[in-house]
Amino acid sequence: MDPDSVKSTLSTLAFGNVIAAAARDYQKELLAKDKAQTSNSVNEEVDLDELMDDPELEKLHADRIASLRKEAEKRQELKKHGHGEYREITEGDFLGEVTHSEKAICHFYHREFYRCKIMDKHLKLLAPKHFDTKFLKLDAENAPFFVTKLGIKTLPCVILFRNGIALDRLVGFQELGGKDDFSTKSLESFLLKKGMIKETKQDDDDRDYDQEHRSVRSSVNPDSDSD
Repeated sequence: MDPDSVKSTLSTLAFGNVIAAAARDYQKELLAKDKAQTSNSVNEEVDLDELMDDPELEKLHADRIASLRKEAEKRQELKKHGHGEYREITEGDFLGEVTHSEKAICHFYHREFYRCKIMDKHLKLLAPKHFDTKFLKLDAENAPFFVTKLGIKTLPCVILFRNGIALDRLVGFQELGGKDDFSTKSLESFLLKKGMIKETKQDDDDRDYDQEHRSVRSSVNPDSDSD
């Protein structure tokens, strides 16, 4: 046999053995990685199981569920008593409405007064946001007894009740800057300071009010207002 041919054949075999060895090493490496990933996955599952069985976490979860259920039941009960919306009532309804809720706000208004319409828009926005407080409106012309009893002389007049007792009032816009374009936030801050509502997260109430307020301003005559 030709020496050169033999040498070439041996070189080819040696190269083939190197490739085969490299392939085996690569396969071993892949198997090792798969095994490591499988082990990590098992460990994660075990850790998750241990986490789910943690009695402290289970208690926190149960407490949270109980709290949400209690809040939902309270909200439903308040809704039965007219909370969550700005409603018009009659003089005959007045006592029952303000005495059956811990906190109630009643706006004594006149249908033709421009500033009463402004107050209406703000209270309408606040009512669904502050569910713990009842928001009402009463036509002063149709409630002469309580207008006299409460000493109401200027409209709009918002009376603040706690457990049926009139504790404070907002007459006109005097405490809201004295201008017609006060923001819903300023009224909200006033009611918060008086303890009639609770503080809530920031939202878009002011912008919503501005959009509605423009339509009111364009549809009524500002000169029609009167004390």
